Amino acid sequence: MNNLQPLPNMAQNNNLIEVRGLVKYFPVRGGILQRTQGWVQAVDGVSFTIRQGETLGLVGESGCGKTTVGRLLLRLIEPTGGQVLFEGHDLTRTGQSELKSLRREMQIIFQDPFSSLDPRSQIGDSIAEGLLVHGMRDPKERRRKVLEIMETVGLSEDHMRRYPHEFSGGQRQRIGIARALVLRPKFVVCDEPVSALDVSIQSQVLNLLRQLQREFNLTYLFIAHNMSVVEHISDRVAVMYLGKIVEIAERLELYRNPQHPYTQALMSAIPVPSPDLRRERILLKGEVPSPLNPPSGCRFHPRCPIAVDICSRLEPPLIDLGGGHMAACHLRTPQSLEPGRKG
Repeated sequence: MNNLQPLPNMAQNNNLIEVRGLVKYFPVRGGILQRTQGWVQAVDGVSFTIRQGETLGLVGESGCGKTTVGRLLLRLIEPTGGQVLFEGHDLTRTGQSELKSLRREMQIIFQDPFSSLDPRSQIGDSIAEGLLVHGMRDPKERRRKVLEIMETVGLSEDHMRRYPHEFSGGQRQRIGIARALVLRPKFVVCDEPVSALDVSIQSQVLNLLRQLQREFNLTYLFIAHNMSVVEHISDRVAVMYLGKIVEIAERLELYRNPQHPYTQALMSAIPVPSPDLRRERILLKGEVPSPLNPPSGCRFHPRCPIAVDICSRLEPPLIDLGGGHMAACHLRTPQSLEPGRKG
């Protein structure tokens, strides 16, 4: 990861995406009649914003609801409640015809590029599919657009006639990126786009995503569970646990001074790139609770090393500790951000 290029200086403050109280419950059915017996609380009251041109990293353990949030933002799945605003348009109340036109502006890069590509279609056709869906009937113009974006992501004209199984994992992810960007969107959900790749290829793909962000003025939601990758790619970072955002801050601030105990535990697991240095590990007790029956109060309290009585009774709000650094913890106050204080 050391060859990654430096992040651009983010000066924009206008919000492209606003998420307000987003909720998604999935029914659990059983019995002969397949009646609903419970609800998996995958996303429960999530709120955040994404500024135009920035990368917001969304990080957390597997099963915490990260991917569900990404798909809700594009309305690939229907929310149970809450709002998603894209340039002021409430996507949760948008009709299908208007939603189709808005989807030119919002795309997704999937975690597994092989399973997201049709094995029976040449990759030129796969990349061109979005252009065809959105009304570009001229085959010469479609071909020109496809060749243009393929060249941009490092693919050649010869690749157009090949099938997905003929490419390496890194090349397939470049195909996925080309397919997402051929419509020139403004917003892209990157759903763990490098987790299935070798470390050396991860660096190349991350640099490509940065290059494309500068070239096309893209806005990213970058979903990952690797804290080191998130640190390198993001401008701000949101930490998610069991369907809730527990902390969100500017990248440098979050990694310098994490406030929520869960964030601190994640940070302690990041490898130190030196055999002479050691980081004190915070080992969490117990297992992640089931989203089918989450704990009362703070959802992290059964595993929290500093939990007190109120944590099991009352859910902590996500409060601003100062400078846009927000955390959901009863034991954190704005004084927690004072230099030298670890909380």
